[in-house]
Amino acid sequence: MRLTVFASGSTGNCALAEAGDARILIDDGISLRRLRGFLAAMGLGPDSLDGVFITHEHRDHVSGLAALCKCRPLPVYALRPVAARLAGMLPETEGLLRPIQPGGCVDIASARLTPFETSHDTPASAGCRIDCAEGALGVCTDLGVVTDAVREALAGVKCALIEANHDVGMLLDGPYPAALKRRVLSERGHLSNEASAELAVCLAENGAETIILGHLSRENNSPGRALSAVGGALARAGYDIKLMAAPPLGALSAVYLEKCPA
Repeated sequence: MRLTVFASGSTGNCALAEAGDARILIDDGISLRRLRGFLAAMGLGPDSLDGVFITHEHRDHVSGLAALCKCRPLPVYALRPVAARLAGMLPETEGLLRPIQPGGCVDIASARLTPFETSHDTPASAGCRIDCAEGALGVCTDLGVVTDAVREALAGVKCALIEANHDVGMLLDGPYPAALKRRVLSERGHLSNEASAELAVCLAENGAETIILGHLSRENNSPGRALSAVGGALARAGYDIKLMAAPPLGALSAVYLEKCPA
């Protein structure tokens, strides 16, 4: 299995999950040119993709989807309310949308994708878990609170991309308007480094070996602060796992997971 993050932040979000013989794009908030470049660096192209999962319809998650759908018509999986909004926003997705329910699952090649609800300032948003014979990985960003449903959905994944959006002190002292600060801090906003650390420890307790921190705010966080907060919590809990921070845009971060012995 391999999880590769192409972009993670308010200017764009896109990752590639390779599980079994499936290649599933998680969100497409980058240009087709940029996506082609990242795929080419891996020896791949748009024709190698088997499907796209869209977590929610914010522009930083779907800005490249129309161009991709015209270039390579792919099934586009999303929660039903998200799919409905995509149909109105992006005519290019007509005939490609595959609505799925939270907790339901869809088989893509030899992998199984299961979405789960997250709390964000949209009518619906989701993370996803992808299982195959080699194990499981998860993607969970853009949420204001970690619920029991999120913990249960990610239990047992070997690798996860999770949100570590802001340092609370930096956010409160920073330039954002008061209303935006309240939104970010709300249960329909984004996860703080401390909340991300709690989730990371939970994942490690359930067998996670690699965690990627994503969706870091460029104004209210830094890779050093996020890694220190989450890494410190993991160390205090007695876990020594691989921990990385994904760049916001324009860089590639890859995780390779070895196939489990038979």
